[in-house]
Amino acid sequence: MLTSVNKAISELVSATGVRFEGNTLFVLLSDGREISLPMDRIEWLEWLARATPEQRANWSLEPGGYAIYWEDLDDGIEVGHILTMEPLA
Repeated sequence: MLTSVNKAISELVSATGVRFEGNTLFVLLSDGREISLPMDRIEWLEWLARATPEQRANWSLEPGGYAIYWEDLDDGIEVGHILTMEPLA
């Protein structure tokens, strides 16, 4: 569920793509930024750090780009969490 802050952020900027280099997740944003996240150093991304390259490659954008979802892992992340680095509950 989107918090009010994450909802406001997701209305301003959305994800447009994803790529990986080693254990770093790069998220391309609609405003031209690219955010890098060291998955093995961010506790709430440990599930993605442990994933295989094949599992990581099978991602999709939620409608409007507010989140990225990995079907094989049955998990995802919201753009608002990436931008605020808000821990997931």
